[in-house]
Amino acid sequence: MKALDDVLAAHGVGVRPLYRVLDLLRTGDHDLGELVRLSTAPRRSVEAVLAALGDDLDRSGDRLRIAPGVAAAYLQYRAPRYADPLDEAVATHELLPKVAEWVAEVPLPLAALDHVQATPETVLRRALWLDAQYDLASTRLLFLGDHDLTSLAVRAVCPSASLTVVDLDERVLAYLDDRGEREIRTVHADLRVGLPPSLSGGVDLVFSDPPYTPEGMGLFAARGVQALREPSEGRLLLAYGYSPRHPALGAQVQRSLATLGLTFEAILPGFHRYFGAQAIGSAADLYVCQPTAKAKKMRSGKAIYTHGPQSVEAAGTKPALLEKLKEIAAAGGLSPETRPVDWSISGPEGDAVAMDLSADPGPWLLRTLLGTNARRLALLVPNSHPDLADQASQEALASLVRGKYALRYLRSTPDNRHAVVVAEAVEHQDEVLTRAHARLANVSLDVPDDLTDLRLVDVPRHRLTELL
Repeated sequence: MKALDDVLAAHGVGVRPLYRVLDLLRTGDHDLGELVRLSTAPRRSVEAVLAALGDDLDRSGDRLRIAPGVAAAYLQYRAPRYADPLDEAVATHELLPKVAEWVAEVPLPLAALDHVQATPETVLRRALWLDAQYDLASTRLLFLGDHDLTSLAVRAVCPSASLTVVDLDERVLAYLDDRGEREIRTVHADLRVGLPPSLSGGVDLVFSDPPYTPEGMGLFAARGVQALREPSEGRLLLAYGYSPRHPALGAQVQRSLATLGLTFEAILPGFHRYFGAQAIGSAADLYVCQPTAKAKKMRSGKAIYTHGPQSVEAAGTKPALLEKLKEIAAAGGLSPETRPVDWSISGPEGDAVAMDLSADPGPWLLRTLLGTNARRLALLVPNSHPDLADQASQEALASLVRGKYALRYLRSTPDNRHAVVVAEAVEHQDEVLTRAHARLANVSLDVPDDLTDLRLVDVPRHRLTELL
């Protein structure tokens, strides 16, 4: 067992999760993902243990266990376990089957948005902890992103809580409206662009499981501070995890949060568990942050994710491709320049505009059409864009903006990985569509009560049809 002892010794005082790996292998069979999630050990550390076990490890497909004949020899590695009363409460709670049903049906995670699904136990654990720590019945709670569906669990635990979810993913907003029966307010936003004005300075608690880059954590935290009514009296609750093999990454994020003027009231280790994120042990801590009086409320950013064209490492659009877009724009009578998408302020108003949306995760195309006023637009998007996927998708997008633009789709243009959407202004445009940055209450009297203080660009996509 010398190879195993060497692996364990290399982990120093943080070896307990590896003892749990050995317990799991000794008492049953598990796949690699389960070993990571149940032990909270990083995948690379679990793999080192498996390699060290050598011939004592039985493999049956993807199932792993210590061979029964030698299992007794590994009793020496047993580790005492602390039984958390909250874990026991979650395991026996009547809501757990319902939460599991919600999680099973949630739209699939998007890697480009750093989605990693929290376990049903974690989602319910969050709700029970929030209810125990804060008076949710008199608290306004904002979720910055909620693919995990924590808002649904909080609503089930405390039906009188005032809940709002802001998310970039239109699918999540539609899912929450369907399951939450619109008792959870849903708002669309890309936090890199800004927090919707109606949410600024209006809540008491903010909960978020942001992208785990320093840029992502800093941006979401800054938007959270901006949303708090009284920053020093409110609380910012953040999920964050890093591998103990790379503590420098944790230090970067903590410095980013401290720079914003946040104090760490508590850090609860291993509070969140996930299906995935094996590099960090499929687990994350809960950061309970209290902003100081000098907390910074604004921070801008573009690259905050760890995957896809919007990741921190992404190189951006190739200059040659932009040159081709300019040529297409000029040939169509457009101004030969490209502009980045930004609908946080009144969109550019002019004769014709070309925009590079080649990193669009999905929502930008519609929001650009809503937020930009011009006679003609040429918008560069991925050829695989969901709004261009098939004829039905193209017709659905065209229907939403038909009171403002007529659309043409140039697939595989200027190359086979991109497309250009050309929008021509129609006569007698709908005023609501041309004033997308104004409060809806100031544009039209025929607006549902829960949308009156939003702008058109803040309205979830699935509600635009009924509104328009």
